[in-house]
Amino acid sequence: MTLDQVTRRHLADTTLAVVVGALVMTAAAIDHRATPADYALIAVGSLALAAYRCAPRRVLAVSTVATTAYVLHAHPGTLAALPVLSAVHTAARAGHRGVAALASALFLAGFVTTDLAARGSAERSLLLAGWFLCALVTGLADRNWQAYLRQTEQRAMEAERTREEAALRRAGEERLRIARELHDSLTHSISIVKLQAGVAVHLARKRGEEVSPALLAIQEAGGEAMRELRATLGVLRTDEPTGTPALLVERARAAGLAVELTVNGDERPLTATVDRAAYRIVQEALTNAARHAGPAKVAVQLHYSPDELTIAVDDDGGADPSCPPTPGIGLTGMRERVTALGGTLHAAPRTEGGFSVRAELPLGIPEEVS
Repeated sequence: MTLDQVTRRHLADTTLAVVVGALVMTAAAIDHRATPADYALIAVGSLALAAYRCAPRRVLAVSTVATTAYVLHAHPGTLAALPVLSAVHTAARAGHRGVAALASALFLAGFVTTDLAARGSAERSLLLAGWFLCALVTGLADRNWQAYLRQTEQRAMEAERTREEAALRRAGEERLRIARELHDSLTHSISIVKLQAGVAVHLARKRGEEVSPALLAIQEAGGEAMRELRATLGVLRTDEPTGTPALLVERARAAGLAVELTVNGDERPLTATVDRAAYRIVQEALTNAARHAGPAKVAVQLHYSPDELTIAVDDDGGADPSCPPTPGIGLTGMRERVTALGGTLHAAPRTEGGFSVRAELPLGIPEEVS
């Protein structure tokens, strides 16, 4: 969220609190029974609403206590319940149903106590109870709607990511198929041409004959074609990462995941195999966190020691240690990469909740010989 968006949100919350307070104060002024202390209670109960996003339970407590005290002292009309109604709605929307219901009951008890002697008190009390019930229900409905929207967005992001991964996988498979075809067909033919041209040049020089310029050109062109073909095959077979773990973390933040990256030790360049494995491990761990951990916080740690690189990706999601997940393709591929490098991998739910991925990769692994 940008600074402008945060400022606009704070301004909207403050405006809501001021409007609610102005309405209740206007009703109190018309009633002609409010004292300066009552106006102060109204101001406290209403202006507290400006902080409902960051502290909904505290706002609910302050609004309920201040407004109930005002009701018990001044015996106002039903409009005095507006700050508590707003606080109950926002608390229910934040998931605090029990606290919101308790606050509603406390305020209603205070209001009924002061309204017993008035005519039509039962009707007003029932009407007010209906308002509080609506505040609770609409808060819960709004919470469920927001959860539905988040799930819809996550499904759309997952579908897009799956399509991208499938497209990348198909592209990689096609590159490998082309590389095999080129190797099986062209490499053999060019090698034969180069070999035959080389033999002809050797025999001509051995007999003391002048070597034909065309033959020399064929020999040179064959060698150049072989070098170009090897370079092309190398490009087609390459499966290098498209970034760094830091870039993966930035992408995850942009997608809405709360991720923090910590690097310890003496950071240094890695061999291609270790670098590729580290990238893929962090990528898969963040992908799983985005898919299964929900709105959780994720901590990515890279620790460089003289002999190994330790990668730890922990989230505080809802994974349960008593129900370990069934390893899918991602975790299986991650374990295969680590095992191929002689490292170790631990991927399981944490005792305190959430999921943990820890990989230890030995450093100094020699490059693959092609």
